[in-house]
Amino acid sequence: MFNRLLCGVALTALSLTGAFAHDVSSDKSKITLVFDHALPNVPGKSMKGVLVEYEPGGSSPAHTHPDSAFIYATVLEGAIRSKVNDGPEKVYRAGESFAEVPGDHHGVSANDSDTRPARLLAVFVVDSTETNLATDDKE
Repeated sequence: MFNRLLCGVALTALSLTGAFAHDVSSDKSKITLVFDHALPNVPGKSMKGVLVEYEPGGSSPAHTHPDSAFIYATVLEGAIRSKVNDGPEKVYRAGESFAEVPGDHHGVSANDSDTRPARLLAVFVVDSTETNLATDDKE
C-alpha cells in the first residue's frame, strides 16, 4: 500500500519538475529535486523528493547524506544496485524499496543494467534548512 502511495507521489512530483526542479547531472546519471515541502506538524523538517535517473551503466559516486536525513527510496524503473554501510550489495527492482537512516554511508548506487535505464525516487525527511542532500566521498 505504501509503495503505491509513494509511486503516486512520484508521478505527482514529476509533473512539478518544471516549477521546482534542481538538476545535477553527470555522464550517465541525472538527479532532480522534484519536490520540497515543509512538514507543518514537524517544525523545522521538510519532505524532499529526489528523482535519480541512471542511463544504462550509470552510477553515483559513494556518498553520505545529511545527519538529519531519513531516506525512503523506491525503484520506479529497472533495477538499482545498492550498498549501504557494511551491508551486502543488493539489487532492488521496480516496485521494491529500501531505507537509509541518519549517518548511513551509501557506498554503491548504480544501474544494474548496461542496456536499460533505471529510475528511483528518494524521499528525504530532513532539516528544512538543509540544501546539500548528498556529499560525495573524498578521493
